[in-house]
Amino acid sequence: MPKIPLSYYQQTDVLFLAKNLLGKLLVTQVEGKLCGAMITETEAYRGRDDKASHAYNGRRTARTEIMYALGGKSYVYLCYGIHRLFNIVTNAEDVADAVLVRAVQPVFGVEEMLKRRKQNALTKAVSSGPGTLTQALGIGKTHNHLSLTGNHIWLEEFQSFAEKDIVASPRIGIDYAEEDAALPWRFYPKNNPYISKK
Repeated sequence: MPKIPLSYYQQTDVLFLAKNLLGKLLVTQVEGKLCGAMITETEAYRGRDDKASHAYNGRRTARTEIMYALGGKSYVYLCYGIHRLFNIVTNAEDVADAVLVRAVQPVFGVEEMLKRRKQNALTKAVSSGPGTLTQALGIGKTHNHLSLTGNHIWLEEFQSFAEKDIVASPRIGIDYAEEDAALPWRFYPKNNPYISKK
């Protein structure tokens, strides 16, 4: 399948994109190993007015500067000093919207994913969390600031979900965001086991 074009990520509604990304195939090519997994859980972060966003109220740091890029770039950051988390920068330049990919379902390159995760069998534990999916797909700090139409990480069409089949709930681990912590900006398809724990 062809790579999803940059114009897709530059749409202005980050909530629409966070839902529409469900079912897309996230593909990586790391050290010659090609792996692909279907996106099963996302969270939307609206930079300009979202207290949960790293870019809330125009905050700009060396880490968050990538969020202000034109949509279609990767934003990979270290969480708790342990896990790399993969985000998709969206919208126009200087807007700072992004979608966190929280879980994926392996589709191909499964053997390599199991090896990276030190697992013997394919279960939801392989990639049903934002830290485990990056391990499974080989996403690391070298994947930060990359175009999502390049040769290292990209998205392809794979499956789609009707609005009625998508669950919306509050995002996870953002208690600091005050009233914005209750916003139902986490999305996942009904009845899919590849979902992160609260």
